[in-house]
Amino acid sequence: MKKNIKIAFFDTKPYDGKAFNQELENTPFDITYYNVKLTEKNVKLAEGYDVVCAFVNDTLNAAVIDKLVEYGIKAVAMRCAGYNNVDIHYAYGKIHVMRVPAYSPYAVAEHAAALILSLNRKIHRAYYRTRDNNFSIAGFEGFDLHGKTAGVIGTGRIGQIMIGILQGFGMKILAYDKFPNTAYAEKSGIEYADLDSIYRQADIITLHCPLTNESHHMIDRDSIAKMKKGIMLINTSRGHLIDTGALIDGLKDGLIGSAGLDVYEEEADYFFEDFSGEVVTDDILARLLTFNNVLITSHQAFLTREALGNIAATTIGNIKEFFDGGFLANEICYQCEKGCPKKEGKRCFN
Repeated sequence: MKKNIKIAFFDTKPYDGKAFNQELENTPFDITYYNVKLTEKNVKLAEGYDVVCAFVNDTLNAAVIDKLVEYGIKAVAMRCAGYNNVDIHYAYGKIHVMRVPAYSPYAVAEHAAALILSLNRKIHRAYYRTRDNNFSIAGFEGFDLHGKTAGVIGTGRIGQIMIGILQGFGMKILAYDKFPNTAYAEKSGIEYADLDSIYRQADIITLHCPLTNESHHMIDRDSIAKMKKGIMLINTSRGHLIDTGALIDGLKDGLIGSAGLDVYEEEADYFFEDFSGEVVTDDILARLLTFNNVLITSHQAFLTREALGNIAATTIGNIKEFFDGGFLANEICYQCEKGCPKKEGKRCFN
């Protein structure tokens, strides 16, 4: 591996530098931290570097990829699991893109559970009421989770951890996954069901699936119309899984009892930044913030010490593997479904 490999690190927050700097000892990496998101307008900041490290709200479309290739960037290291912001079809054969497929499934699942408990027992509202010396509990009635039905959509590592948490509350689990894990279902005692069955029967639905063309707006007006009145919706995956306009109408009509959102369709314009001194000009986000039965957090489900450490270690490990010439286990390849060189332990391209 050559010395002084230069990494341009975009959309930096204070916790990023702390976690990554701990992984840099005895490595040839030199990281420059930029607090701006990677976009077509500022991609020139990447000129002169060997690697770009990007996050969920950075832009990696065809125009940005072309510029990175022109600047001699050899690899993009995504420090996240999702990559819907990357044009992986266009990137193929031009630049290697790696990700962190798993960092702490416990972090995300536990945050989803926190949203459920807070919404159900009105913790967020009680906090503000008692801060104002108002100790009335009127309007704070919740329900026992025990004996209720939870619909868990997506049974990967995060979904499985979530199922274990909900089973701990004594909930019945109905699960959906495009690729059901029957061995896991038998071992854990859960039942796989189709989406319509989950919509009709679940008291709580929590989303733990990736964003694809198929899953885009899987929660829309039609699916909401099939749900139990008063359903609780939880989304800690990707904002575009939910049609936000349909969600708002469902809340207004009383079809949706509550919603816990750690992600939002247009979050790139707001999440991770401080706008406390400004007016929110996104009318849809502003409308969501008016509901006292909606709890929004700013894409923070991943934010634990353990997860940050794992993200940094895996990301640096991915870059090491790239420059060592080894097999890139965490490379994103759109051909993975069919005839992919990765199946033979080879890189997707030279």
